[in-house]
Amino acid sequence: MLSKSQIKLITRLKQKKFRIADGFFVAEGIKVINELLDSSLQLHLLFTTESFKSHTENETLITEAELKKISFLTTPNKALAVFKIPIQKNIDPQGLVVALDSIRDPGNLGTIIRLCDWFGIKELVCSKETVDCYNPKVVQATMGSITRVNISYLDLNTFLVEAEMPIFGAFMDGASVYRSELPNAGIIIMGNEANGISDAIEKQVTQRVAIPRFGEIQATESLNVATATAILLSEFRRSLS
Repeated sequence: MLSKSQIKLITRLKQKKFRIADGFFVAEGIKVINELLDSSLQLHLLFTTESFKSHTENETLITEAELKKISFLTTPNKALAVFKIPIQKNIDPQGLVVALDSIRDPGNLGTIIRLCDWFGIKELVCSKETVDCYNPKVVQATMGSITRVNISYLDLNTFLVEAEMPIFGAFMDGASVYRSELPNAGIIIMGNEANGISDAIEKQVTQRVAIPRFGEIQATESLNVATATAILLSEFRRSLS
């Protein structure tokens, strides 16, 4: 059974300021929660309409009506868990690093985290203006990949100034990524959905790359940032396939 204090805690965690204050985040759905349970993350609370096979010490069976009261989803998915937010780890900038300059859409960030996991990118560096990776919509979109990618929030400009790696920026007028010589180590910057890479960050870019358009009319203004990230990572990893 849900207590009033538990409902209050979970409701608070929809907002970033309370996630920071309380040190917890919410995950929903059997698949996502199982992925997080199999990681090093610390479980705080688990509410479910059907019992898990393990981790039952913090499990509370509730009704579908009770789950609907605390779920952030339009259609609740059988379980909701509260995990402790881990301490941010130090960055180990080896191989390819993805850097995000003010990505605001939770779905885009969640998809990019999944892409980093798929393409073996260990480090994802985010500007302080980028959406919180523990936003419930981001966690949902990662489908568990959030546990396998080290995500850091920092002053992106300072990080790039101090970086000793080639820095690639995604631009509409860059050199075709299909014709560029791409290394196995470097930083790939993806810009804001509406404005692209900011002027300050652009100054740190050592090579501009672009995904060329092939349509006859070429009326499409730009690609979705998560889609563009998938294409670029695929090209950077091509030499390893």
